[in-house]
Amino acid sequence: MTTTPKNTDKKSAKISYTKEQLLHFYREMLSIRRFEERAGQLYGMGLIGGFCHLYIGQEAVVVGMQAAITPDDAVLTSYRDHGHMLACGMEARGVMAELTGRSGGYSRGKGGSMHMFSREKNFYGGHGIVGAQVPIGTGIAFNYNYRNQKRVCLTYLGDGAVNQGQVYESFNMASLWKLPVIYVIENNQYGMGTSVARASAVTDLYKRGSGFGIEGEAVDGMDVLAVKAAADKAVAWCKSGKGPYILEMKTYRYRGHSMSDPAKYRTKEELEKMKTEHDPILMVKALYLKEGGSEDALKKVEQEIKAIMEEAVEFAKASPEPDPAELWTDILVA
Repeated sequence: MTTTPKNTDKKSAKISYTKEQLLHFYREMLSIRRFEERAGQLYGMGLIGGFCHLYIGQEAVVVGMQAAITPDDAVLTSYRDHGHMLACGMEARGVMAELTGRSGGYSRGKGGSMHMFSREKNFYGGHGIVGAQVPIGTGIAFNYNYRNQKRVCLTYLGDGAVNQGQVYESFNMASLWKLPVIYVIENNQYGMGTSVARASAVTDLYKRGSGFGIEGEAVDGMDVLAVKAAADKAVAWCKSGKGPYILEMKTYRYRGHSMSDPAKYRTKEELEKMKTEHDPILMVKALYLKEGGSEDALKKVEQEIKAIMEEAVEFAKASPEPDPAELWTDILVA
């Protein structure tokens, strides 16, 4: 069974998959979307405070990337991070509790949407400062290299963050020391409300590492199979000691930059075209059915996910707020 990705400046290749893999991808992407939809609802009800950046529309990127790594590999990203947490295997209940500022959350209610971690799952954040995660991910890769560990660090950043100076310092160090880090640029077309074309002199973002000798390619980030194929290649590159790799994921977010963004900088026609013609979940669902998958199996997955998300919401609501004494914990004292 094969499909040909629509993407990339590289030569297209056939991608192999099984019906079971398609169902797995469907489950993982749908879980992220349903979680984010519930998070949006709770934000509207006032149960989530502060910032909240939803991942709806971009699910294929993290699900395809995660399918190419092992539990020993590391992941970190920016503030649009809920999908990455779930893809890493963090429980929906713990993530939702953190969003609502409850003690049952992954950061015990003190991190909120943008600052969650799980050492157990090798997920190192959620970072609120634009581009700040890039040198951290590079440092994690340095650690792997220093200890001769055959691991890789997935370091996600957005199309807006790619213009930050610290990104290029990281590129230089990673290339110089041949560090096993994959820089995954999630190009969702808009940095807050500014299109890539208006903010970047060079819009082929995967070429940003060329001055440092870093290989890269563009990928159809709405196609989970294309993402998985590109991720497999990049992981093999890094783990064979060839140094860093850049993957520019051409993706699209359906919601605003954050919950407070009405997204008036794009047309309704543009958004609807993406939803109807390029939705990652609908595409993998259609492919699964085409290959003989059953509607009953899909419905079972949908029911299971609905139950998980309902339980996550109830757990978050029932979990107590942090004790005020928590203000004095997790503080570095020199």
